[in-house]
Amino acid sequence: MGSIAVFLTGLIAQGLNISNFLISLSLGMLVVFLITAAGNVINDYFDRESDLINHPERPIPAGEIRPKNALIYSVTLFVVGVILAFPINLCSFIVAILAVALLLLYENSLKNEGFAGNITISILVGMIFLFGGTIFGQLSLMSLLALMAFFSNLGREIIKDVEDMVGDINRKTLPKKIGRRKALLMAMIFIYISIALSPLPYTLFSFSVFYLYAVIFADAIFIYATIIQFKDVHMAQRWIKYGMITGLIAYLIGGLT
Repeated sequence: MGSIAVFLTGLIAQGLNISNFLISLSLGMLVVFLITAAGNVINDYFDRESDLINHPERPIPAGEIRPKNALIYSVTLFVVGVILAFPINLCSFIVAILAVALLLLYENSLKNEGFAGNITISILVGMIFLFGGTIFGQLSLMSLLALMAFFSNLGREIIKDVEDMVGDINRKTLPKKIGRRKALLMAMIFIYISIALSPLPYTLFSFSVFYLYAVIFADAIFIYATIIQFKDVHMAQRWIKYGMITGLIAYLIGGLT
């Protein structure tokens, strides 16, 4: 999804002229792919104990890979991702380094702080759009898309913490601090903030009316997720991911038309 988001930022920013940026675009997609993959691997490394309960099917608790090898793999992906960001431009290189620093800070300390960790991960999701903005010189528009991604993902992160309450023994997550229902209400608020921001690309950046038609569909998915979250948090967080994918499609439609 992250690599696709970078590709879409190119289409939105440059349209048919994206062919002039193929090298930078390809490097950018690869950088996001590698750094995101490294973050996922190191997350599995640090979560290997709780995953015995929450996600026993993941590679480490399932015995498919040794923890030490997973750590080496993650470091390798981080290093290669940052190196490939350097030829793009200085701003892209800096964003890549900041992303790695935030990921490591999250795993080292912020993950166990609950809401602070949710915010960090959501910032990282938004930084994908900022990274695309540095490649194609469209930081203002991409900052708005980053903000929308931040709030929708923040809601999803809280819902995921509700889903993992049983296995999160050593984490001070938001649901454990304020309770399941209050946490889900906060998740709903953040998702609705994202929905409230969704018309702005049309009003501020001349996205076409077709964007509005597409983003209404994405917003409907988000609303559906907030309704079912009180009964089934697992399905709710999955539907939010579907809504985020649909939102990416809406950005593409708006940018190209």
